[in-house]
Amino acid sequence: MEHALVIGASGGIGRAVAADLARRGSAVTTLSRSRDGLDITDPASIRAAMDRLEGPFDLVFIATGILAPDGSAPEKSVAAIEAATMAEVMAVNAIGPALLMQAALPLLPRDRRAVLAVLSARVGSIGDNRIGGWHSYRASKAALNQIMRGTAIEMGRTHKQGVCVSLHPGTVATPFTADYAGRHKTVPPDQAARNLLDVLAELTPAQSGGFFDYSGAEVAW
Repeated sequence: MEHALVIGASGGIGRAVAADLARRGSAVTTLSRSRDGLDITDPASIRAAMDRLEGPFDLVFIATGILAPDGSAPEKSVAAIEAATMAEVMAVNAIGPALLMQAALPLLPRDRRAVLAVLSARVGSIGDNRIGGWHSYRASKAALNQIMRGTAIEMGRTHKQGVCVSLHPGTVATPFTADYAGRHKTVPPDQAARNLLDVLAELTPAQSGGFFDYSGAEVAW
């Protein structure tokens, strides 16, 4: 039986990923702020939560993230950037996942296929950015992708059958996107979870370090 760890399992996508993994027959362990008190902006909280876990996990899926801090919104222009807001978005979307990946690597098996996946977003693509705006969120996801890429390189040295990737789920109908989804086709969380897990099931170690969308297509850096 595959053992999976879903971090951020109280969010719309994380909850759906955990449920779909269970339906597929995996033994699922979850971590979240609401249930476990995990604060991914606090290194001590991350260490405490991850140290309590007993691996190995065949899949670690990191589904944490924010668009903007409570009471604020993604910037529409460079003029709207505020240092404290940007720092918080970077802490949640890039630094926190980096520390989670750091803690997850020792929990992955080295003698068989192991997958480390982080939830990113197409707007983190520099090449795909044609309209500007959303500077903190875009920058945080671009940073996350770079951290994932470096982690994948290291993982490839120690986990020969390992796969480490960033994933773009599409626009998912959750409270996370409720105020911004009007111009985009949305999918329900359960469908997004199925799509992402289907993509992960097909990826090979040769594709480790890549950025893929819900259909399995590569996303430009």
